[in-house]
Amino acid sequence: MKEISKESLEKWQADYDQDKLQKVVRQFLFDNDLSKSAKLHYEMQDQFSINIPTLPVTNQMASGRCWLFAGLNVLREEVAKKLNLSEFELSQNYVAFYDKLEKINFTLESLIALKDRPWDDRTLSWVLETGIQDGGQWDMFVAIVKKYGVVPKSAMIESYQSSHTAMMNSLINRTLRRFAYDIRKLDEDAIKAHKEEVLEKLYGMLCTCFGVPPKTFDFEYVDKDKNYHKLTGLDPLGFYKEYVGLDLDDYVSIINSPTSDKPFYKTFTVDYLGNVLGKKVRYLNLPLSEFKKTIIAKMKNGEIVWFGSDCGKFGERNKGYWDPAAFDYDTLFDIDFSISKEAALMFRDSAMNHAMVFTGVNLEGEKSTKWRIENSWGDDKAHKGYYVASDLWFDAYVYQAVVDKKYLSPEAIEALAEDDIHLNPWDPMGTLAD
Repeated sequence: MKEISKESLEKWQADYDQDKLQKVVRQFLFDNDLSKSAKLHYEMQDQFSINIPTLPVTNQMASGRCWLFAGLNVLREEVAKKLNLSEFELSQNYVAFYDKLEKINFTLESLIALKDRPWDDRTLSWVLETGIQDGGQWDMFVAIVKKYGVVPKSAMIESYQSSHTAMMNSLINRTLRRFAYDIRKLDEDAIKAHKEEVLEKLYGMLCTCFGVPPKTFDFEYVDKDKNYHKLTGLDPLGFYKEYVGLDLDDYVSIINSPTSDKPFYKTFTVDYLGNVLGKKVRYLNLPLSEFKKTIIAKMKNGEIVWFGSDCGKFGERNKGYWDPAAFDYDTLFDIDFSISKEAALMFRDSAMNHAMVFTGVNLEGEKSTKWRIENSWGDDKAHKGYYVASDLWFDAYVYQAVVDKKYLSPEAIEALAEDDIHLNPWDPMGTLAD
């Protein structure tokens, strides 16, 4: 190993002093935002050859529930069609309540299973550090909806805590970590009793923070033709069956992870990732060309697409676009910042951190050039809350999408019958959409 020498510092300083461009950039950056300074004069038009009409955008506020919002944004379109609605939201609070409860139970059971591991064991450390959080995956969304159903937003409205979750999550995670410590001194029967005590206490905490989920409810609405309706005596699972009706077992989570440890046309699951016990997260890895082709096939049929991406790269939140070509950091610093998708995943430069919905794509012939996105950051930014992403950004930073099995190739369908390859909890494909 070699430390930085005085001679190296002197040489670097002398070389830098000769760089007149960097002197100018330094003065400019002293009072200006770095990303804005690298941004080019640029505009992406919100026009598409395929543009699926959708409802007004939602707002997840100060929470990491994007994956739930995106999932419910897909489902609510079915309700709106059946009931002839121009505006409608399903209750994100209702689904988030049961997701939190199931995650608590999942984590308690995981901590019990790992109780004999050393405190600094990597898997135990990962479970403790991750705890329960707002993020999740498509299969976790499906697990909650299939078990608990859905309700209109009016049946369980947002609370301040459901929209601002950080402190509540922190307190829950402190309780879970205390549980992990305490059970090391207990026998099996005592652990079971203590788990039930903690679970009941945290159920009560969720009720206090989010509200009590309804078992039955009424739903009043006015349709597009200004006609008033009232549905009475509804229940969450019955409402899903009658007014959503999608068979979620027909949906497959596909990924594009071009890393050497994940062969294409293989399925993967992630250990210690989930909410409802017994339900696993499952991915089918596809080459980029087929990954993209499958998504486009679904959209050509007028169907919107849930997807996961790294939204932190090359984005302009206010104007509403994502595009690496819109920013020139290389010229700003005279450094080549390029990195392949494979390297970015393997060496932790990028991972999925946000879920949204594709509602449009622009095709020139059969080639996609840009994508229209329904986000969940409110309607005061971008194109009334809808965003545009370049095809270049899609290729580099879109990692996951959900499609019906009918859109998969025969080779992909055949892969679904194989046993899953298990990934470690800290694998890049184990990251949650926050």
